[in-house]
Amino acid sequence: MTVIELSRHTGATPDAIRYYARLGLLKQTRNTANNYMQFSQEDVNCVRFIRRAQRLGFSLAEIASIIETSRKNGSPCQMVRETLGLRIQENGRALSELIALQNRMEKAIAQWQQMPDGALGQQVLCSLIESMEDI
Repeated sequence: MTVIELSRHTGATPDAIRYYARLGLLKQTRNTANNYMQFSQEDVNCVRFIRRAQRLGFSLAEIASIIETSRKNGSPCQMVRETLGLRIQENGRALSELIALQNRMEKAIAQWQQMPDGALGQQVLCSLIESMEDI
């Protein structure tokens, strides 16, 4: 099948498929008559796998490592578990930081509702922000 056909079967864009091919994630061949890339059912399965892994937060580099390990008849499952476990911890920290930021923003906007706008010409960039202590 061609790039367009593979795209239709998997929902990936033709550009994404070409990119996966350039990265060596797919095992395409070339049609000698027209030099078009040709893909197999194995490539359909691989693109679907790539898209699932991306939805779980894996990078293309990580996905490439998973595919390479699998193609060498190894099991990438332990690496997948460890990577996802680390990602969960990183996401937890990032989520905590976002919640803290949200709380600071909500506190600031509540305080600013009572404050007038600063006058132009003052030695102040923005009186609202400058009024904030450690929040």
